[in-house]
Amino acid sequence: MHGGDIAAEALLEHGVRFVFTLAGGHIAPVLVGCKRRGIRVVDTRHEATAVFAADAVARLSGVPGVAVVTAGPGVTNTLTAVKNAQLAQSPVVLLGGAAPTVLRGRGALQDIDQVALLRAATKWQRTVARVRDIAPALAEAFRRAREGVPGPVFVELPADVLYPEAVVREWYGLKSGGRTLTDRALQRYLAFHLGRLFGGLDTARAAPPVVDAPPAPDQGRVRAVVRRLLAAERPLLLVGSQALLDPPAAQEVAVALGRVGAPVYLSGMARGLLGANHPLQLRHHRREALRAADMVLLAGVPCDFRLDYGRHIPRRATVVSANRSRTDMTRNRRPTIGVPGDPGLFLRMLAAELPPGTRWGAWLAALRARDDAREEQIRRAGLQPSGAVNPLHLCREIAAVAGPNSVFVVDGGDFVATASYILRPPAPLSWLDPGPFGTLGVGAGFALGAKLCRPEAEVWLLYGDGSAGYSLAEFDTFTRHGLPLVAVVGNDAGWTQIAREQVKMLGDDVGTALAHSDYHAVAEGFGGAGFRLDDPELAGDVLAQARQAAATGRPALVNAILGKTGFREGSIAL
Repeated sequence: MHGGDIAAEALLEHGVRFVFTLAGGHIAPVLVGCKRRGIRVVDTRHEATAVFAADAVARLSGVPGVAVVTAGPGVTNTLTAVKNAQLAQSPVVLLGGAAPTVLRGRGALQDIDQVALLRAATKWQRTVARVRDIAPALAEAFRRAREGVPGPVFVELPADVLYPEAVVREWYGLKSGGRTLTDRALQRYLAFHLGRLFGGLDTARAAPPVVDAPPAPDQGRVRAVVRRLLAAERPLLLVGSQALLDPPAAQEVAVALGRVGAPVYLSGMARGLLGANHPLQLRHHRREALRAADMVLLAGVPCDFRLDYGRHIPRRATVVSANRSRTDMTRNRRPTIGVPGDPGLFLRMLAAELPPGTRWGAWLAALRARDDAREEQIRRAGLQPSGAVNPLHLCREIAAVAGPNSVFVVDGGDFVATASYILRPPAPLSWLDPGPFGTLGVGAGFALGAKLCRPEAEVWLLYGDGSAGYSLAEFDTFTRHGLPLVAVVGNDAGWTQIAREQVKMLGDDVGTALAHSDYHAVAEGFGGAGFRLDDPELAGDVLAQARQAAATGRPALVNAILGKTGFREGSIAL
């Protein structure tokens, strides 16, 4: 039983079903130990994908996702993905290999100060220096990743902590005696070091996991919100990703929103919480609705750039903010009532305190009429010729073809933002986007995690042609691991979200032009099924063919050649 086995036992004890990796000698014992214990080892083509996949598993299951990467470049390649998980408040456990303990700081292969690099992107870090400390360190890592405001943690595992003792002794060249006093002193030191490294193995076993309950809001504050809500004439609920940090309770949160009965806007991971066509959910004109509201309840939604730093909410309005993070709760706009705690639990407690009855019917009807008018505008805009496939038309066709158990993964700028106006996730936890960091490249990893967590689901990966370049090679991963999904590349030959404003403001498209590349041929080269779509009248048929290919076990990619539209003019965000 070596350190890699002990790490694998600890992961199994904490409910880990998958680990994501890119192989490396520093961490091989962990991967072998996981395989022997029935934990599925999924090797990707880039370490960032491994972390994105772990992030998706955490979001969909509530169990921290795990990525295991080798030392040096293996760890540094994860940095953007780890920071994305931090800003999305996603519990991820990153295990990184490292140079052997006795060689640290002596110029060993890939020996850098990894903890210092990860400190700003993780909520907790630990270097394990003895085999017996592996299991306690991992137990602490899982607890820290979940507690309070969830986020990524980093555990550094030097190679000599993971490999069998006999192998490590051979590395160190231990032998009896020595020709010189210096040789003998070195041998004694190495013997002492190895004794400390491998001592106490009888205490090295995994301990039962400790899972803290979601932080509960104060009942008195909830009742104060109820009193304000019953007095309001035009309340509005905004629900964000943080309300879904306890995935098993997602349906209870959805029921609570129905009982509250106020108009609702959903964002981030909360998209789909109320299904596709719930009468309380609104999708358009959020800014105008906020300006007209006399009470705004923010459930896991900070007043950051997405709410124009709180300026969309009138000063006269009552603002309630429920958030696990006290910093986010008061960011840019101090609420009338702040409710520290889990936003999903807050909504459930709020619903339990409200008396039955229909409220705010006229307010909801006015907002619904405006929403319906916008839907009609979008429908008509999708009928306009655009020179190739109108992106609005394509998104409407995707919505028509996608099955009722679909999960949408979105990775891109202009095309993905267009899709967000049209696609209606069918159920809770059926929409995955990067979160507030706006990271490109999440697509393949998120889709990988989604398909593993929900093998029965129909996973749709929507790429912009710019973002596709980050992870298109992962079609090799989908094929090798038997994970069929449907990817759609909105190919308008450019970084369009940037070009729109850059050309208008600066008069130059430098750096924003791409080509109508054959992304479908790349997918085919990795063993997938590829389809080119350039005729809007064939959109439904081609999407259906791709869906059928995935249903028969082959990942599919539709390369949709898009025309230009002015649908999202003026959409730059800073």
